[in-house]
Formats: sequence, structure tokens, C-alpha cells
Amino acid sequence: MNNILIYIGAAVILLALLATAAEVQRELHSFKVTHYHVTSRKLSGLNRPLTILFLSDLHNWRYGEKNERLLRAIENEHPDLILIGGDMLVGKEGTPYDTALDLIRRLPALCPVYYANGNHEQRMKEETEIYGDTYNIYKRKLEESGVIFLENDARRIRMGRTGISINGLELPCSVYTKFQKAQITEETISAMLGEPDRCYSILLAHNPAYMDAYLKWGADLVLSGHLHGGLIRLPLIGGAVTPQGFFFPKYSGEMTREGEQAVIVSRGLGTHTINIRFMNTPELISIHLDAEPPYPL
Repeated sequence: MNNILIYIGAAVILLALLATAAEVQRELHSFKVTHYHVTSRKLSGLNRPLTILFLSDLHNWRYGEKNERLLRAIENEHPDLILIGGDMLVGKEGTPYDTALDLIRRLPALCPVYYANGNHEQRMKEETEIYGDTYNIYKRKLEESGVIFLENDARRIRMGRTGISINGLELPCSVYTKFQKAQITEETISAMLGEPDRCYSILLAHNPAYMDAYLKWGADLVLSGHLHGGLIRLPLIGGAVTPQGFFFPKYSGEMTREGEQAVIVSRGLGTHTINIRFMNTPELISIHLDAEPPYPL
């Protein structure tokens, strides 16, 4: 009898391990489109809702030949704007960026595209002794296709009778050090970007570890990534660990409302180094941006 129970227990454990491995593999080769609805009184001049797509942390990942599956999903959302939150490539010596380049350079044919760097682009930009002119070449090729880079810069666009400010925050690589958190404050953000525009302000800020500073700076909508959803997501808790080695981050892969402000952290579209995802499907984020009260979906 005891032997039978042991065999049953071993079989259950084996099946659980196989199911987990199968789910990890499924998540590494699929993605979903996550829809969020964001409203603000500052958007009262819109004559219709806007669709904004947010892409982050592709890390040269492919969904079909030349990322056709991902491109098709982007096209099917009929975006008004595409915002990129960084880490679309892998900042590692000898690693090509062709996958990211081939996808992103096709996007301006759909709508305006704004790109803020993540730590991988920033590493290539800062460490020229390793990467040479690679970052500048990558950036130039995308700019030639119509992509607008926001490196501690902002652009104000007009939608209907409403102005929208798109801000791209570029933090140095030092703020991504393992097991450390830098002193990033509201004043730090102001020194880099100036004061926020009085119109509706979107802040592209790759690392959500400094969300308190972003919100105090005054962004109406903060879009971040970097955490890959926390690698493993736990029910009622969220992401398990950050790339800097901190457990259970407050913002890891969801939308959170903080009073009149909104925070969206992407779970990303790819992985690198630790190629594990569990209960954490990669995502393309589609934001339905509207005035209050919202139009019916």
C-alpha cells in the first residue's frame, strides 16, 4: 500500500513538472493583446477615443518569420500612436539588432512612433568602448524610417482640440545596478525633462522601480516595462522578482490607478538571459485613451 502511494505521489509530481515545462514553453512562443481603458478630464477636447499601442522588452524575440504574427496584431488594433518603452534589442557584445530593426522600421507606415530607451539601448549608447557606434547606427536607421526618439525629450501633439505631451525619460545605466536602488526623485526627473506640460502628459520611463518619482513629477500616464512581468506571476501577488534582484515589486505587469493618474507596466514581449516565464504571457498593450465619461466600448 505504501509503495502504491509513493508511485502515485511520484506520478503526480512528474505530471506537474511536465505541465509546468509545457506552459513555460507555450508562453515563450506566444503573446496576447492586453487592452486597458484610460480616461482623463484633460482629454475633453478629443473628438474620438484614441488607440495607443505600447511595445516594450522585445529583446529581439520573434513571433513568426520577420515577426509577422506580431506585426499583424499591431495592424489589427488600428493604432493612432505607437509608443516604445525600450529594450527592443539585446545590449550584448556581438548580438545583432536586426530583429528589432526589421519590426520597428515598418511601424511608421501605420502611425506616428515614439521610442524611449531602456537599459539595453542605454548600455550600447554609454559603453562605446565595447559597442562602438552601434547605437547611433541603429538609431539613425530607425529615424530614417520615421521613428522619433525621445532621449530626455518631449513632443507635444494635437489630437482634436486636445494637446498630449509624450515624454521619454532616459536614465543612466547606473540606476539598473543589481541589488541596489538609486536615489531618483521628482527633482531628478525635472532636471532631465523639465516641468510637465499642463496638457495630458504621458511619460515613457523604462524602469518602474522609481514610480513614486514619476508620479510626483506629474505624469498623467506612466508607461514602463523592464521587469518582464516578474518572470513568474503568483495569483493575488503579481510578479515574483525584478532584474535587480528585488522580490514582489509593487508595479510588475498591470494597470494601476493612483488617484487621477494611471500606471501601466508591460510584461514585455520577449526574454533574455533567463528565458523563463510562468503564468506570465508576453503582451502587446493596447490603450483606449478617452475623455471622461468614457464612450461605451
